[in-house]
Amino acid sequence: MFKKKGEAEKGFLAKHKILIAIATLIGTIVGAGILAIPYVVAQSGFLFGFIITVGLGLAFLVLNLMTGEIVLRTKKQYQLTGYTGKYLGPWGKRLMMFAMLFSIYGALTAYVIGEGETLKAIFHWGNPLWYSLIFFVIAFVVVFNGVKAAGNVELFLILMLLTIIIGIGIFSYQDINFSHLTTYNWLKFFAPYGVILFALGGTAAIPEMQEVLVNEKEKMKKAIIVGSVIPIILYLLFAFVVVGLIGLDNFEVLQPNEKIATVALSIYSSPVLGILANIIAILSMFTSFLTLSIALIETYEYDYAFPHFAAILLTFSVPLLITLLSLSSFIAIITLTGAVAGGLQGTLLIFTFWKARTNGDRVPEYSLKEYRFIGSFLILLFSLGVALELAILI
Repeated sequence: MFKKKGEAEKGFLAKHKILIAIATLIGTIVGAGILAIPYVVAQSGFLFGFIITVGLGLAFLVLNLMTGEIVLRTKKQYQLTGYTGKYLGPWGKRLMMFAMLFSIYGALTAYVIGEGETLKAIFHWGNPLWYSLIFFVIAFVVVFNGVKAAGNVELFLILMLLTIIIGIGIFSYQDINFSHLTTYNWLKFFAPYGVILFALGGTAAIPEMQEVLVNEKEKMKKAIIVGSVIPIILYLLFAFVVVGLIGLDNFEVLQPNEKIATVALSIYSSPVLGILANIIAILSMFTSFLTLSIALIETYEYDYAFPHFAAILLTFSVPLLITLLSLSSFIAIITLTGAVAGGLQGTLLIFTFWKARTNGDRVPEYSLKEYRFIGSFLILLFSLGVALELAILI
């Protein structure tokens, strides 16, 4: 199920590298964020949640394609900070490093907290913190030994998650209360913004997609499109089912970390389906944790020349400290991380894309239009999102 870093895929996927590339992107995008979506969508109303999910989903499709072109226009292999530094200079690299650190550390912390809550929901015993620490130790050992999730594992988990969601919808259809899906609150219109932004973030996987495709880079554009669209569909389906089953009133009586979607499902829907959903969530978060932790370790190593062991310690120490000190809840950290880090990262990638179009050092396998208007609109959108979230926080 897992492989040593650098080890080639075998069997069917070895002959269909585009599937590995797609699974890599989806596996990075779909993680802890999906578990926070139903609650924030219930706050605003499903219609508003639908609008924001589709709108931001299309924005990230464009952003991911821009990032893919940046990668393909550059001879040398970097992580996102390296590409930004090459085209925007030292300050661009510093800002991207801050955004990546904020984003990945936020995600890793959310995974640690989320794993603890979902494991507690399955076993109904003990403290969620204990389970978080057990998960943390296992993940540390796996990454330390150079093991990462193989493409077939990510693809399998994505298919299983989709199957479980459909299963919950089918077997619980008679329990879906459509009045939960027709309410809306204008004052909470932007409530899903930060979580959705977080849930759609996966640009850190795009440089790795290039490594996967190797001599088939002409398939990069197709892989990015498919890998970006599938999570949008998955999120909308998941929100529809969970919000319809639970509703805002039931969400609001739960403790902050019980508002994790699969935990709430285990409380309000079929216990068996709830357990299955929690198991898939645990495995999905685990593979995403591996992907992002390795991306951050490689950033420290490749872009800043840190020794391997120091890079590992820097990567793992921050989420452990935040979890131990209980500095944030699952949904709160996802909302803040998505709005602030996601907005800053998206803005920098658009500027990098514009620069790479004129200063790139290789001919890319695909080329977009300059997208000046769309890019400027997205920069405005991301900037307003950062300002709004910081204003709410203050």
